[in-house]
Amino acid sequence: MKHLGRFQEESRRHNLGTVLRHVHMAGPISRSELAERMGLNRSTIMGLTAELTAAGLVREELPRDTGRAGRPSLLVRPESDRVYVLAFDVRVDRLVACRVGLGGEILERREAARRRAGADLDDVVDVLAGFGRELYRGGDAICVGLGAAYCGMIRPGDGMVRFGPDMGWVDQAFGTELGDRLGLGLPVAVGNEAHLGAVAEHVRGVGVGHQNLVYLHGDVGVGGGIIVGGKLLDGDGGYGCELGHMIVNPYDGRPCGCGSRGCLEAEVGEQALLEAAGRSGELVGREGIRTVVAAAADGDEAAAEALRRIGDWLGIGVANLINLFNPGMIVFGGMLQDIYPGAADQVHRRVEANVLVISRERVSLRTAALGDDATLIGAAELAFAEVLASPLETLARGTLSPLA
Repeated sequence: MKHLGRFQEESRRHNLGTVLRHVHMAGPISRSELAERMGLNRSTIMGLTAELTAAGLVREELPRDTGRAGRPSLLVRPESDRVYVLAFDVRVDRLVACRVGLGGEILERREAARRRAGADLDDVVDVLAGFGRELYRGGDAICVGLGAAYCGMIRPGDGMVRFGPDMGWVDQAFGTELGDRLGLGLPVAVGNEAHLGAVAEHVRGVGVGHQNLVYLHGDVGVGGGIIVGGKLLDGDGGYGCELGHMIVNPYDGRPCGCGSRGCLEAEVGEQALLEAAGRSGELVGREGIRTVVAAAADGDEAAAEALRRIGDWLGIGVANLINLFNPGMIVFGGMLQDIYPGAADQVHRRVEANVLVISRERVSLRTAALGDDATLIGAAELAFAEVLASPLETLARGTLSPLA
């Protein structure tokens, strides 16, 4: 009987989490649809939604207009204003923080420029902690998690940045420092920005419905995330999918910040485009990229040739990835969503020339639907993971007290 009771409790916890995940991902959803999706009877669903409602995680309401005869099934809606996470995104040139409600809605945000000043852990943490204090809401609201995206290699578990080549971060205790400075009593879950961007586009963006996709994210360099069978491919130590360090030009390749030469990010990154366009030293950052792209569209031949060159190297990288992983979709995010439209012809030529016919039959190449928020939304999903796994237990541990 003891084992039966434990099984029943684990089953209940699992079902509560599954219901909450459906509501979180789908938004308002009827009890009847929940029952159909989960293969449970309506009375069981009613009991689960009643528990989540009593806990303040969801609310139930009548649909406004069903167009059907008979009693309508109640809609279950996430309590986005009451239950939220704080999400942070550390980019090379920008720091972003948001309060994100259950259901994935960005409720409020703060942003600041970030100087390219080397290992700036203290400055980054100070800014983000200040934003966190401004975004925090007490009273009846509850913060159930903290998530952060960082442009580097992250050690799973403690948020240690093992290597961030673009800013010189090596073994920087980012997650611990940010958690301590925030003082909310919650750990900060930290993930690689491109990994989180892949997750976000898979669950909320252009990749919804695709179980196998590759996400390429451009900042100064290039990162990547791969979804295989609906799950993130993270590697043995959590450092997998460093797609930007795939060697595409081993013989006369450009030097890369990782110490190698001819990496994909060295051949298609910010500096490669600006140098090819003859604008190095004159332009920098995302605005520099957009300036070159706009110039190419306006007929500037040097800018157009630079995009063609970058597109060729990008196409080689994409061709390798399609041959290796047979994804249904390649998604371009970050600065690559600015570059790809002007370089698409060259990328497609490489795909046609270098990808196995069977592998290229169904693959589509798209820009990120979530735009620059993809990595931030991925950080929020990381922060929501615990409450979606164990809703009532996590809620009981959540922070309700004001910041000191």
